[in-house]
Amino acid sequence: MSANDTRRRFRIVLVGIVLYVVLDAVAQLLPPHYSPISQAESDLAVGPYGFVMAANFVNRGLLSLEFIFALIGTVKIAGDPLSRYRGGLYLLGVWAVGALLLAVFPTDVPSTPVSWHGAIHLVVAILAFLGGAFGALSISLRMRESKSKTLRSMSRFALPIALVAVLFCLIELGGPFVTPRVAAHFGGLIERTFLGSVLVWMASISVYAIRHPEAQT
Repeated sequence: MSANDTRRRFRIVLVGIVLYVVLDAVAQLLPPHYSPISQAESDLAVGPYGFVMAANFVNRGLLSLEFIFALIGTVKIAGDPLSRYRGGLYLLGVWAVGALLLAVFPTDVPSTPVSWHGAIHLVVAILAFLGGAFGALSISLRMRESKSKTLRSMSRFALPIALVAVLFCLIELGGPFVTPRVAAHFGGLIERTFLGSVLVWMASISVYAIRHPEAQT
C-alpha cells in the first residue's frame, strides 16, 4: 500500500465520521424522539425511521474497517513490525464487524420483553464496545513504544483519547450494576460520550496522517 493510498483511506474515514454525526442527528430528530441523555443509541434503530440508524451502523462498521486498513499501511510505511499491533487491530476488527451486525440484529423496542435478536444485539454491542475501547488503547500504547518518530507523535494525542474511551466504556457497561439510577438517567449520554471518543480517536489519527505527508514516507 502506497502513501497516497493510506491518505486516501484516511480521508474516506473522515467523510464517514462526518456522515455518522449527520445521520445520528437526523435519526435523533425523527419520531419517536428517544432521549439522547437516558436512552441508548440503538433505540434509534427501532421505530418507523429505524432504517436511518441501521444505515449508520453500517457506515460506522465500514469507516472503521477503512481506518484499520489505513492504519496498517501507516505502520508498514513507518517501518514498525505489524505483529506488535495485531492484538489491537483484531480488537478494532471486533468493533467494526460488531457495528455491521448491530444493523442486522436490531435492539428491542423500549419497555418490551427481550427477543432473540435483541439478546444478540446486546451481546454484540458489549463485545464491540470492548473491542473499540481496548483496541484503541492497545494501538496507542504500541505507538508510544515505537521506534518511529511519527507513530510516537501520534501517541501523544491518541493515548489520552483512548484512555477516555476505556473509562467511559467501563462506566457504560458497569453502570447498570454499580449505579443503576445514574445509568437509567444518563446512560445514553455516557454511551454517546464513549462512542464519540472512539470516533475522535480515529479522526485525530486520520487528520494527523493527512496533514503530515512525512508520516507516510
